[in-house]
Amino acid sequence: MINYLKLIRYRHLLLLAFMQLIFRYGFLKLQNIPLALIDWQYILLVISTVCLAAGGAIINAIFQQDSDGENKPNFQVVGKFISENTAYNLYAAFTFIGVLIGFYLSNVIQKPNFAILFILIASTLYFYASSMKNSILVGNIIIAFVSSIYVLIIGLFDLLPVTFDVNQTVMGINFSILIDYAIFTFIITLLLEMVSDIENIEGDKSQGLSTLAIALGINKAKKVVFILSLIPIFLVIYYLKVYLFDANLLYSLIYGIIFTIIPLIYFAIKIVKANKPKEFRHLYMILKWILFFTYLSIVVINLNIRYNA
Repeated sequence: MINYLKLIRYRHLLLLAFMQLIFRYGFLKLQNIPLALIDWQYILLVISTVCLAAGGAIINAIFQQDSDGENKPNFQVVGKFISENTAYNLYAAFTFIGVLIGFYLSNVIQKPNFAILFILIASTLYFYASSMKNSILVGNIIIAFVSSIYVLIIGLFDLLPVTFDVNQTVMGINFSILIDYAIFTFIITLLLEMVSDIENIEGDKSQGLSTLAIALGINKAKKVVFILSLIPIFLVIYYLKVYLFDANLLYSLIYGIIFTIIPLIYFAIKIVKANKPKEFRHLYMILKWILFFTYLSIVVINLNIRYNA
């Protein structure tokens, strides 16, 4: 069982499901606004995106068996514990379920064209694993983009179908909050992918792959990551100042400083000094925890607003 959980990258799936559930029940449900999906339909949306992400993880594991054997032999599953044929069957099953549910939900909200989004996610993850992964930065950007779509899909299916002239302003504000979190997710995921490439540089190089770390070398790649890591720091500081400090949301402000700003600064300092694979793995996990606590912040902010009121 543990090998199948490793294959679908269950920790990543748990974070994805947590994010979508927290935005629904810790944010949207607390607003005085209509929502397009009833609870069990929203759960289906979560299942759909989780299935698509699981399929993406499986197809990626299939195509990078050789590099996994060198970079992370203890984490290699396909070809070692699970046959390639079984992995392909699981990929097909997860992807089919994800797309099928997407078709159903698109018709539920009376926007059948939205089904294309699920096909786009599935095909993008496949092409990333099969060919785009070997393109400098392109693969990183694609994964970051798909991760941000998982946030935006909440607004597309739960807010947009019930947005009309009379509530357009209120719904627009809520959708803009999702966009802010999607942008942050994009940046942090891009950093995650780049750190992972630096950590796996030796194995990727031996497999003839082309990543930013291989093209520039570890030291220059670390400088690029450092510069990019400054972007979310300044964005979050600006966000805390404009939306929390000026609104006198003290608890949310303290939360943002402790669980987002400080870890981001820590990451920026440590990435410059990191040299060993375990150090890059540590920084990778720091970014994952930053994402977790950032998603959780939406609940803290909502509770803070209610407490102040």
